[in-house]
Amino acid sequence: MSKVAATAKPLQGRLTIGDVLRMLVNDGMVEKKDAEQLYKDRKLDKSNLHPLVVIGEQKWKSLLSPHKPLSVENLTEWLAKRVGLDYFHIDPLNLDFGSVAQVVSKAYAERLKIMPVKVGANEATIATAEPFLTDWIPDLERIMNLKIRLVIANPLEINRYLPEVYNLANSINLANTAKAGQIIGVQNFEQLVELGKNKNLDANEQHIVNIVDWLFKYAFEQRASDIHLEPRRNIGIMRFRIDGVLHQVYQLPSTIMNAITSRIKLLGRMDMVEKRRPQDGRIKTLTTEGNEVELRLSTMPTAFGEKLVMRVFTPDVIVKDFIELGFSPAQDAQWRAWTRQPNGIILVTGPTGSGKTTTLYSTLKQLATPEVNVCTVEEPIEMVEPAFNQMQVQQNIDLSFADGIRTLLRQDPDIIMVGEIRDVETAEMAIQAALTGHLVLSTLHTNDAPSAITRLLDLGVPSYLIQSTVLGIMAQRLVRTLCPACKQPINIDSVQWHQYTAPWKLPAPAHAHGITGCLECRMTGYRGRSGIYEMLTITPEIKKLITPDADLAKIRAMAYKQGMQPLLINGAEKIAAGLTTMEELSKVAPPLE
Repeated sequence: MSKVAATAKPLQGRLTIGDVLRMLVNDGMVEKKDAEQLYKDRKLDKSNLHPLVVIGEQKWKSLLSPHKPLSVENLTEWLAKRVGLDYFHIDPLNLDFGSVAQVVSKAYAERLKIMPVKVGANEATIATAEPFLTDWIPDLERIMNLKIRLVIANPLEINRYLPEVYNLANSINLANTAKAGQIIGVQNFEQLVELGKNKNLDANEQHIVNIVDWLFKYAFEQRASDIHLEPRRNIGIMRFRIDGVLHQVYQLPSTIMNAITSRIKLLGRMDMVEKRRPQDGRIKTLTTEGNEVELRLSTMPTAFGEKLVMRVFTPDVIVKDFIELGFSPAQDAQWRAWTRQPNGIILVTGPTGSGKTTTLYSTLKQLATPEVNVCTVEEPIEMVEPAFNQMQVQQNIDLSFADGIRTLLRQDPDIIMVGEIRDVETAEMAIQAALTGHLVLSTLHTNDAPSAITRLLDLGVPSYLIQSTVLGIMAQRLVRTLCPACKQPINIDSVQWHQYTAPWKLPAPAHAHGITGCLECRMTGYRGRSGIYEMLTITPEIKKLITPDADLAKIRAMAYKQGMQPLLINGAEKIAAGLTTMEELSKVAPPLE
């Protein structure tokens, strides 16, 4: 009789492929013949792979509803429930490396394939993928004088993170007792920083380099758009912005945080000694997959030291298809109609972090053919893009946006992008460029598209110049999109929906989707972001309303009459399509007026 079909005995020691297959068959999750065939195929296998990994490689689906794939992760959750232990997902950003590495030695942990994950005053939580190998627990409890709480974790995660936890803890410990010296500098603005390949470092510096490499690596893996290093009174806090929301990921001793900041400032060609005034810098590096990433650095002096924020720009930020950004087919056609014009001004409005830069760079990337000269003046240059001629505003040498446009006009441009119109001089130069036959794209900070007209009037731009140059205005926001792996259909209250979308009276969707949360989305229920847009075309009827004493309400009413869809309604369509939620939309879209 096959071992799989044999009567179950109390299990002890390491799990075997036969043990796991027998339990799966007994639970009705896999076919007995499939289990026996796999057992037969693997009987003489000496690869030392964990049984859950071997079974996960088969890509089977559970016979039990809802027929989940038997991935290593799902098998681990099943095993935890089967043996009556808690399941634990190892998130490296939530581990206190210093504390957990002190529970047991690296050699001891690797031998038993166990990984400390939490340490309290009286209890240590230790993850394992071997629930029946427990004879080490009494000895460790006696030596550590701590109660051991055993949890089940994915064997692949244990294998991956176990050495990293100890290596990083060692670097932090050694860096905390060492004095960071002068690190070899970076000479070129575009020089590539290759993580983990730093030469000519002494031992003390190498510890800080290891920590910085780890910081970048996990920021890229977690899709962080910004990395914050924040000094506090006695510690330094590390936070990542993921899908627009900040997550605290680690705390470090202040001395190490200062050394990390100095290391990154050096890589960004900033003045390491100067800590009293803000500075800007830039680093170009690679992800573990070999993709280029650019980080824009900004420091700020605070009460407890120098705060460093790094904005992460990956090449896939600049997309080829506006539908990927969240445009509807009609909005895509409208935007392309505006940007195909030979001259005029196109404005993109919205608060900081609403995706204006991504929209403009994606547009310029499409427009920058070999037949045209695309020039930008920015503060600072967000992403270095070889297809454009980019100039950076330098206030310290009196090179303003207006001066930059004046210079660009002598550079035979076809298309000009101005980072932001913030004063009448810049606005007038942008208008001058449009009047002399150039297409100008720029940004403003306003709540919606019609407000951009009154903002220009408030700056002091004559109404007749706005009439003759502005082609269109687009307001935008970013909403978090529901995680495709775990979103669930929900019913929407039609009364609440009609109140929410009044006076547009959109039909309530038959069902929308709501949040559940899974490992794919870090239990937030959201993964990724999409744009919502409000597009105002300057038609002859709108032009008549652009007067020195223009009435914003009348401009807005006329825009609605001519088909402009407000941000809230564009977002409501995304709710109806199952892409986001009312709660998320209400955070970012201004109410209907």
